[in-house]
Amino acid sequence: MSALAKYFHAQQKQVSGYDKTASAITTSLESLGIKIAFNDTFESIDATYLNPEKTLVITTPAIPKTNSLLNTFITRDFKVIKRAEALGLITNNTKCLAVGGTHGKTTTTSILGHLMFECDQKVTAFFGGISENYKSNLIQNGSAITVVEADEFDRSFLSLKPYLACITSIDADHLDIYGTKANLIDAFQAFSNLLPSSDKLFVHASVPIPGITYAVEAPADFSAINVTIRNGGYVFDLKTPEQTIENFKFFMPGKHNLSNAIAALAMALACGCTPLELSAALKSYKGVERRFSYRIKSESFVFVDDYAHHPKEIDAVWEAVSEMYPQKKVTAVFQPHLYSRTLDFAEDFAVSLSKFDAVLLLDIYPAREAPIAGVTSDLLLQKITTETKQLVQKSALVTAITSIGNPVLITMGAGDIGQEVEPLTKNLMYA
Repeated sequence: MSALAKYFHAQQKQVSGYDKTASAITTSLESLGIKIAFNDTFESIDATYLNPEKTLVITTPAIPKTNSLLNTFITRDFKVIKRAEALGLITNNTKCLAVGGTHGKTTTTSILGHLMFECDQKVTAFFGGISENYKSNLIQNGSAITVVEADEFDRSFLSLKPYLACITSIDADHLDIYGTKANLIDAFQAFSNLLPSSDKLFVHASVPIPGITYAVEAPADFSAINVTIRNGGYVFDLKTPEQTIENFKFFMPGKHNLSNAIAALAMALACGCTPLELSAALKSYKGVERRFSYRIKSESFVFVDDYAHHPKEIDAVWEAVSEMYPQKKVTAVFQPHLYSRTLDFAEDFAVSLSKFDAVLLLDIYPAREAPIAGVTSDLLLQKITTETKQLVQKSALVTAITSIGNPVLITMGAGDIGQEVEPLTKNLMYA
C-alpha cells in the first residue's frame, strides 16, 4: 500500500492514508508530506478528501471488513477499490510482469525489478517489502514495463492483466478464503488464463499448471546447475532452452531464494535483457528487508530476521540457516500470524518449528481476524517437540534469548514482530 501511496504522490496526486499503528514506513510517507491517520474514524480524515467525486479510496484485504473508517467511505458512496484493482489500472497500458505464488513473491519481484532497472529497462516496480538496494518498495525508471506482485489472497490477482507471469509455488494457504487446496489451484489456473499465450507463463517445476518450467539442480526449461557456495554466496550456471550461461553469482542464502532468482532471470531474458547485463545485475542484488536479513553477523553471534509465516516458509528458513551454519545451535522466535492459519496448520507449524534447537513463541498476531476459541500460541507450543521451548512476551525477549545462549537467532513472522527487530538488534549487540 505504501508503494502505491509513493507512486500516486510522484504523479502529483494528493495522497493521504490510514494505518493501525505508526511504523518506519508511515514515518517515511509522512516525510514526503503524505498525511497518515491512526484513528479509524471519519473525523480523522483531512477535509481535502471528504468529497466523494474527487477522492478514490484504495483498500487492502488486511483491513477488516468491520473497520469503521472503511465502512463510512462505503456508505457515503465513495469509490472504493482493492489494492490489486489499483495495480490493474496502473498496469493496463504497460507490459505487466506479474509474480504470483504462495511463497517467494516479494523476493522474486524485487529481484526482477532490480534486474530490469540495472538493465536500463523503462520499468516501474512495486514490491511487498523494502528493497535493500533502493531502501524503498518502489522503483520508477519509466512506465513501459511494470513489475508487480500477484496476490492470491481473496483472488486479488485476477484484477491484473499480465503480459508475462510466474508462479513460484502453490501450497495450501488462505484456507479461510479457499476452503481447499484444490480451490486455490483453480484460482491460480484462472490467473494463468489471463495471459495472452501459454509461453508467457513461468512456473516452478513443482507447480501443477502448464508453463515454462524452472528449478534448481533439477530437470526444467531453466535450471541452476553446477551450484557451489563461495564467499557466502551461490555461484552457478544457468541452463536455458537455448544455451548454458556460465558463472552467475547470487548472494542470498537458501535454495528457495536461488529458485526465485532463476524465475526472475528467465523473465528478464524474455524481456530482452542480455546475459552479460544480467550477470552484473544479479551479483549486485542485496535482498529485501525481513527476507533472511542479517541483523548481526559476527564470529560469535548471528541474528537473522525473516517474514516467514507459513510452515513451508519456516522450512525454507531452516534449510538456509542449516546450509550456512551447519554446526551451530539455532534459537527461533516465532509470532504466529492469524488465528485461522494457526488452526489450519498447527501440526505442520509444530513439525517445522521442532527442527530448531530452541523455540520462543509470541502471542498470535490477529491482523484482520477475531479470536477463535481455543486457538492460542499455547496450543502450538504443546505440539512442538523441541525440549527448549516457551511462551514469551515481547518485553522478555532479550532475557529469554540470552539465557538460552545459542549462537544463531532467527526471528520470524508477518505481524508486528518486525517492529521488535531494531530494539532487539541494539540490545543483543552488546548482550
